[in-house]
Amino acid sequence: MTQFNVNQRPHQDLPLFNTEQWMYEEFEVGSKIRSIRRTISEGESMQFNALVMDLHPYVADEMFAKEEGVFGRRLVAGALVFSMGLGLMAHNNIHTFSYGYDKLRFIKPVFIGDTIYTVRTHVEKRPKYTEMGLVRVSYEVYKNEGELVLYCEHLQTVKYRYPEQWQDQVEKKGSG
Repeated sequence: MTQFNVNQRPHQDLPLFNTEQWMYEEFEVGSKIRSIRRTISEGESMQFNALVMDLHPYVADEMFAKEEGVFGRRLVAGALVFSMGLGLMAHNNIHTFSYGYDKLRFIKPVFIGDTIYTVRTHVEKRPKYTEMGLVRVSYEVYKNEGELVLYCEHLQTVKYRYPEQWQDQVEKKGSG
């Protein structure tokens, strides 16, 4: 049996899957990318509802939804659509940090069995701090083929590759 030496890291130099390494300078305003699609199952919907204790009749009560609900069937919770929609575009960029979300809107209902995908658009960038700029991306979540159901904007701080180039433009001194 081969013993593994904890000081050896044989896979350390392999490229990492599902990562981005872009920095502020590489952020291109106007660029767009689309995610893969995924269908939201009843199990996922109910598991999420139980996890966050969202037992509203529209998301958790089939009889209510069919007999009294406006849509005639159960909805997927908006918070789950937001989570899954943005999760489809999630990256592991070590140079970015979430600053918050703006303009979150649930535009149309999503139902169990709907298939969603997301389009991310790079909207804006501006120098903000001495070590990081601020970037704004929009997320549009669609169901089926092209029906917009959710919109939001994500603000992220992103490290500069060349911080010295931005010092005369920063809004706030300090790194964040």
